[in-house]
Amino acid sequence: MLKNIIIRDYKPSDYDQIIELWKQIDLGGAHRGDNKIIIEQSIAMGGKMLIASTIEGMVVGTSWMTFDGRRIHLHHLGVKTDFQRKGIGKRLTEHSIRFARDKGFQIKLEVHHDNIPAINLYKKLGFNYLGDYDVYIIRSFD
Repeated sequence: MLKNIIIRDYKPSDYDQIIELWKQIDLGGAHRGDNKIIIEQSIAMGGKMLIASTIEGMVVGTSWMTFDGRRIHLHHLGVKTDFQRKGIGKRLTEHSIRFARDKGFQIKLEVHHDNIPAINLYKKLGFNYLGDYDVYIIRSFD
């Protein structure tokens, strides 16, 4: 199955499938400020969105990287439930690391403490635990 999966750059026509994927795996959506305009703005500002898709065009995974001028932030790295544990997440992560290395910047990510398979993958690929930080956010100023 893995040989039938390609890793490629985001196209605007991917958006609807991406949102459905993120809803399925509880990764993002409009309630988190994730929309087509933000994705495309982040790419224009030096970020990147990688898509894992079948040869037929079904989106099965994403890796969204934003760039703040200091480091690459890896967001929304996820794989469709039926395609998990097949090496797709590893391939997306490796491509993401390569993007950051080619740009010459650090790469940082956040992962839920209960997501042990992802934590193990990230450690295996060279990520180190940053420390005992709590993360806070303001999602809306309404």
